[in-house]
Amino acid sequence: MSFDPVTLTAEETTAQGLANGAAGVALLHIERALTGSEGWGSAHARIRQVAAGPVDAAAHTGLYYGAPAVNFVLHAASAGGHPSYRAAAEILDGHVLRLTRRRLAAAMNRTRCGQTTSFGEYDLFYGLTGIGALLLRRASGSDSLADVLGYVVRLVEPRHDDGCELPGWWVDHDPDRILPTPGGHANLGMAHGAAGLLALLALARRRGCVVDGHDRAIERLSAWFDRWRQDSEDGPWWPYWVTREELRTGRPTQRGPGRPSWCYGAIGIGRAQQLAAIATGDSSRRTAAEETLAASLADRQLHRIGDAGLCHGMAGVYQSAYRAARDARSPAIEQRLPAVAAALIRYAAAQNGEAGLLTGDAGVNLALETTRYTTPPPSEWDACLLIT
Repeated sequence: MSFDPVTLTAEETTAQGLANGAAGVALLHIERALTGSEGWGSAHARIRQVAAGPVDAAAHTGLYYGAPAVNFVLHAASAGGHPSYRAAAEILDGHVLRLTRRRLAAAMNRTRCGQTTSFGEYDLFYGLTGIGALLLRRASGSDSLADVLGYVVRLVEPRHDDGCELPGWWVDHDPDRILPTPGGHANLGMAHGAAGLLALLALARRRGCVVDGHDRAIERLSAWFDRWRQDSEDGPWWPYWVTREELRTGRPTQRGPGRPSWCYGAIGIGRAQQLAAIATGDSSRRTAAEETLAASLADRQLHRIGDAGLCHGMAGVYQSAYRAARDARSPAIEQRLPAVAAALIRYAAAQNGEAGLLTGDAGVNLALETTRYTTPPPSEWDACLLIT
């Protein structure tokens, strides 16, 4: 493992990706080794594929790519008691801390220049939310984590542009190249938006990592979800994002609930709200969040899911619901888990063999591993989803 400035090959670059690269596949084999469903040989081979060559530690890296992603994998493997993985993870810790300082400095400079943020600056996949999720596991008492949390608190503060009050995580770019949002948008999802910010703040608070303005930021984000909550006969739902025109009218153009997925749907948003309510001791919000989660697991809602994957498919629904059920005060979520598991098994049988964590077989099989055991995943691989 080296960090000298080099040009990585396409194979080396792909290997360091959690979303669709070898790093995500390594998590599956690590989990299986830890549960005893297979030996460590496959895990060792996958980890070597991820970490044996040069590791990208440049400013564009994040939880789902480069040094932070490799560090996440090594940390998962170190749960098996392998000293070499623990030592390698500790070496990478220093690189992640230096990366964090660079990313925070760039964000501060962007703020001073009066520019809007971007997914790449703040989101779970490649931004500071994802780096914060990693630091929460690897350096929970560090100044760097406190500074990332402080950054999120400031990001949640509203900003004004051309007479319009915008949420601080407003971006000028589109959520997707084929989905234009003229004038920008505020994302509500776990992967790129407000739910991810809320989940990080909530998980940090539950672990005693609290900064000035922490609870105010949680309340501000919770109020945002209150504002954009839509009710239907199938339960509450939220638009994927809010545009300037929707801010003006106060109504989403999305006509009804989409799929209740982890990345943008009610299961991810509901889990973030449940975590926040538990962290702050808000009983009424906790009840509402758990009712949302239970409603999102009804058969009519599950029929909106179209594939098996973690990101927007049944694996993400199951894993999120499993974590939510372990925290829930009522049995309603847990009672739906067998039906969700059965649906996941059906969808998994139709998978197309795509590799990777977010949309491929690795993520599906990791969720299937969870269905087979009564205890939580020993590798805590799903921390990269901000659901635990």
